[in-house]
Order: sequence, then structure tokens, then C-alpha cells
Amino acid sequence: MPGFSSSRILFLIPFLFSTQLRAQKAQLNSEIETISKAIDGITGVGILDLKTKETVVFNGNHRFPMQSVFKFPLGIAVLDQVDKKKLRLDQKIHITSRDYFQKTYSPMRDKFPNADVDLTVAELLTYTVSLSDNIACDILFRLIGGPKVVNTYIHGLGVKDMQIVANEEQMHQSWDVQYTNWCKPEAMLQLLDVFYQGKKLSEASTDFLWNVMVETPTGAKRIKSMLPPNTIVAHKTGTSGANDKGITGAVNDVGIVKLPGGKDIAVVIYVSDSHAKTEEIEIVIAKIAKAAADHYSAK
Repeated sequence: MPGFSSSRILFLIPFLFSTQLRAQKAQLNSEIETISKAIDGITGVGILDLKTKETVVFNGNHRFPMQSVFKFPLGIAVLDQVDKKKLRLDQKIHITSRDYFQKTYSPMRDKFPNADVDLTVAELLTYTVSLSDNIACDILFRLIGGPKVVNTYIHGLGVKDMQIVANEEQMHQSWDVQYTNWCKPEAMLQLLDVFYQGKKLSEASTDFLWNVMVETPTGAKRIKSMLPPNTIVAHKTGTSGANDKGITGAVNDVGIVKLPGGKDIAVVIYVSDSHAKTEEIEIVIAKIAKAAADHYSAK
């Protein structure tokens, strides 16, 4: 190339590569923004390449209500106590009618309507994380010392922009309480990355939680819906009802996506305070997840 030395060409290559990456990230951000405009409310997104650490964040400064997504950090905190020998996965917990509260989602209560049953910590974790059982969730909170213990543990992992202060029964008492359990998109990316790296929990505990999240039946029309066949998704959903004004506080899905081509990405999608139907919000979540998968599959 006339007028260009080889050293100058070598200098330009990283610059051009960096410019290309910025353009690709800007394009993904633009796609996310376009997709999110299909509904009202606030959409928050975080995408993280778990190998290169490339990060894309949309509406990153908003505090989104997590709803049942907070059962993922609860699961990590419980398994930390298992690793520290404070609990055992096979430890039996006696469930009584006093543990039950009404007008809530609980497959566990449906199966054992009369209570008076012994369930292991492993079973309670499966009900909580995989089936999003609200009563099992609060039993685990009580078992390890309450939301404050979970909150302190998660902050100790370096994840600061997340707040867990209320359990499920407390959230059921008032609409506004759900907003006290909040998270910024990048904070959930941090926690998913901590989990993915497998350095804070034992291998056995990491594998247990991974399998529980992969087997999650909820949210089939969210992150997983439009992804390629053979994609593995370990995720946790969160959903509120609508209030008397027709506003849905939260429709969420967060997780780790293992794409067929070998890329592993963390995906966080929150939608808050929307008048749209849950089905419409789920389409937005699915399209954003597909845009992220297409972006990283092309690399």
C-alpha cells in the first residue's frame, strides 16, 4: 500500500476492529430501542458476552422491580449456606399450615393443601426457583434469616445496584412494595456472571442451581421463544399482576443463554409499568432476546 508503512497498518487494525465493535453495539442498541417501542412502559435490557465481557445496556439507570426474579439471588444465598455446612440439600423442613398464605401462586400448596409434610431444602429450592412458588420462597427466606441476609450476601459479591428487602407475603400486601425489590440491568448481569464463573458456589451447588434454572417451565414465550433450536437457557422469570389502572408492574426474564455456535451470553430483560397485555410484553422480550442472539451468533 503506497504511503503506508507496515507498522502503521498494524496500528490501524485494532482501531478499525474497535470501531467495528462500537458500530455493532450501536446497531444492537438501536434494535432494542425499536423493539421496545411496540409497547408503553419502561424496558430495561442488559446483554453480556460471558467470554469477552462485551456489554450492551439499555435504560441501565432505572430501578426495575424484580418480582420473582429475586428468587435467583435467594437461591444463590441458600446454596452458599449449604456450601458452608449451615444447611444440607437433603435436610428436611416441616411445612405447617402456618407457612401458607392465601391468594398467591404455590404449586407446593396445591400438591399439599393440608400441609403437615416434610420437604427437603433441595425440594424447596426447586419449587422456588424452577416453579416460582411464592410460599416455598418465603420458607427459604425464613430459613436463612430473611431478605436482609440475602441482600447483604449479594452486596458482598460486589453486586450493589440490587435491593432485596421484602418477601413474597409482604409484596402481596401492597402494590408499591414490589418496587422496593429493585435491580438495575447491569447488576443482574454481574450476578449472572458470578454464577456462570462458578467461583462463589461449589461445583455441586452451581450444577444444582443450573439444572433447576434450565428446567424452569415458566416464561416459555419470553427469552427462549424465538431462539434457535438446541439453545440452552438457564433463566428466572418475574411477573406481577395488573393494578386497577391496568398497569402491569413487571414482566421479566433473566438468564444465561448457551447458543448452538458456542457463544454464552447473559440476558436481562425487564419491562415495567406497561398497559400492554402480558402476551404483548412477552413478544417484545422474545424479540429482544432474538436480536441479542443474532448479534452474537454472527461473530
